[in-house]
Amino acid sequence: MAIGRKTIRIDERAPLLQASGVQVTIGKKRILESADLTLERGELVAIVGPNGAGKSTFARGFCGLRRPDGGSVRWMGVDLSELRGRRLADMRAYVPQRAQVPAGVTVQAAVNIGRSTHLKPLQGLSSEDRDVIAESIARARMEGFEDRDLGTLSGGEMQRVQIAIALAQGSPVLVADEPTAQLDLGATAAISKMLRELVSEGMGVVLIVHDLALAAAIADRVVVMSHGRTIATGTPEAVLSSQLISEVWGVEAELVHKDGRSALHVEWLDHH
Repeated sequence: MAIGRKTIRIDERAPLLQASGVQVTIGKKRILESADLTLERGELVAIVGPNGAGKSTFARGFCGLRRPDGGSVRWMGVDLSELRGRRLADMRAYVPQRAQVPAGVTVQAAVNIGRSTHLKPLQGLSSEDRDVIAESIARARMEGFEDRDLGTLSGGEMQRVQIAIALAQGSPVLVADEPTAQLDLGATAAISKMLRELVSEGMGVVLIVHDLALAAAIADRVVVMSHGRTIATGTPEAVLSSQLISEVWGVEAELVHKDGRSALHVEWLDHH
């Protein structure tokens, strides 16, 4: 398979993403000690953990936004060191936690930019590119918003635009850092449903999230992080036990599953 200027060998049998023992140092401080994650096609994996656990650093590391200084990251069998620029964009799309909103930019223009990774310098959008962009806007449920200024959008609408931008890249993997943070219940439900639909279409999705109940409700597997390490990986039912929640988050809680739904029951303890 040719990606960018150089032909590299994609292993179609390999996981979409295989990250093992990933380490990241910022300045003189080791932020990430040893983090692991595997993502298959048609799977949603949620990375959970308390504040400061290293979730976002891990995501930025395996996405190539901050290069790891230890461990291994392979995208469809290709080592991260071989992937930069367009090649990396062809592998994954990244939705940041806090997107910058430039003044005077419309939804249409923003999603067009998402497609720019496929264009050569000074090359305009082809009819195929425009079809992909229109489909991305539709999949993100932003039809009718094309001429709206980004600055006029609600939080939920802005998140849908960010997902549309990511989809326009045409990557098989979407990595979203806290896409439902600060959204109301309705917007959270809409984003969650959209992510599950993308997974049903064969995409791989990595979701960084604080809400354990949300992670349990929409994730096929969860990766639990604490103090810069992956400490547990598996299905939500198997991993998010009362004991683990107590050890990692310091609260007595139980994740209850019934009729395909999940609820987190928390007992607030007085430690004084």
